[in-house]
Amino acid sequence: MALDHLDDYFPDWKERETLAEAMIPMIGQLYRKNIVTYLFGRALYNKSVTDIMSTHRFVRQTAQNELSEFETYPMLKAVSELDCGPAHFDLGQLTVKHMNLCEYGENPPTVEEYAREQCAHVAGRHVKPLAKPQDVVLYGFGRIGRLLARLLIEKTGSGDQLRLRAVVLRPAPQNDLEKRALLLRHDSVHGDFSGTIRIDRENNCLIINGNVVRFIYATNPAEVDYEQYGIENALVIDNTGVWRNEVGLGQHLEAKGVDRVIVTAPSKGSVPNIVSGINSHMLSTDQRIISAGSCTTNAIVPILKVMDNKYRIEYGHMETVHAYTPDQNLTDNYHKKDRRGRGAPLNLVITETGASKAVASFLPHLKGRLTGNAIRVPLPNVSLAILNLTLESETNKEEVTRYLRDVSLFSTLQRQIDYTFESEVVSSDFIGNRHACIVDGQATIVADDGKHVQIYAWYDNEFGYCCQVVRVVQKWAGIQYPLVPVDIEEMGFG
Repeated sequence: MALDHLDDYFPDWKERETLAEAMIPMIGQLYRKNIVTYLFGRALYNKSVTDIMSTHRFVRQTAQNELSEFETYPMLKAVSELDCGPAHFDLGQLTVKHMNLCEYGENPPTVEEYAREQCAHVAGRHVKPLAKPQDVVLYGFGRIGRLLARLLIEKTGSGDQLRLRAVVLRPAPQNDLEKRALLLRHDSVHGDFSGTIRIDRENNCLIINGNVVRFIYATNPAEVDYEQYGIENALVIDNTGVWRNEVGLGQHLEAKGVDRVIVTAPSKGSVPNIVSGINSHMLSTDQRIISAGSCTTNAIVPILKVMDNKYRIEYGHMETVHAYTPDQNLTDNYHKKDRRGRGAPLNLVITETGASKAVASFLPHLKGRLTGNAIRVPLPNVSLAILNLTLESETNKEEVTRYLRDVSLFSTLQRQIDYTFESEVVSSDFIGNRHACIVDGQATIVADDGKHVQIYAWYDNEFGYCCQVVRVVQKWAGIQYPLVPVDIEEMGFG
């Protein structure tokens, strides 16, 4: 909303900055009680003042409302003063609902009354998300493993949910622990780790933000005895990609102290691929081996699902312009796959992707109707999926972009699908984005016949994918929170 005078902008900023500063300790106190605060699905915990203000600004622009710190601060204060148990609390949704009541309703409740009413189902309900914390082990500590470690540590909360207990690596030189600590602390793409890392050489562990994480060396999954480290019923995240079928991944289950295993790569054989927000509701504790699929599968399936729900996809082609990965070579060298041996920083490399075929396990009627290919490009991170779709129902650019924007804000997939309508965005703007994909509204193309649509979706193929993996792990572990407000969609946490 434009202010009346130019001189009003700076005082307005300082007032909102003061409110955002005051929100941080309240958000932190709630988080330590397992009450996680969001603004239209965007996490507010562990954020700076300007991060919180930027999130408010993003919601105002995207949702086209007048939500600001002036409105959210009183609501947050009211909720923080209640005796609430664990919950996922969308401050933005709750505040906007109250704003609408004040504008259109008769005798609207005060902020305090409304907060008390909407939080009634969690008031005094101090039930832990899990009866016992879930031990988690990272098997491998490469690009994906280290980002998963950052996320798991960040989400420790009060310590009674997921707990990173160990990292398993191949036998290594004496100074391996120091090198692993430095690689976790510094990242050329994602920046420095937010927290402290202490090296305990005597116990061969890193103490990360107070979490004791053992570093164990082994030549194969079955030989590790986790129980000797006090680790029980562990959920192993295999991020090596070495084993992808039931036999290979089953080696983890032979180790003492392991209950289940998830692999961060497309599966082979009978191992089910799980994409958070799409089929994660089908998970059960009876399953012992699953796959989180690929980063590209996680990026395209949510968009294909919502487009198919509304317009019914007849057929299409998916092209991913994909950042290079450690699997490729810096300079020309041998690689078992065609073209992959050529120098990654020097070339565009056409290669295959299994993501288009994997779609059929989520949308069976598209089996054989969706083709796909990949172009590896000289960038270390952030990729772009281009979906060329033929639809049964007609649409236009305004309608389809509005639909995808609304999906990103108000649907059960708001944790998977993000949206931007900025005209100047480029790949580096999406480093660290926590969604599975980000729809580029400006780039969307709809043919004159209304049935041929081209959607461009960015995705952080490292961090965004890791966020999806952690969501699957949380669901599999049985972590489920009550939602506030109660009548909003599930916000993608299911």
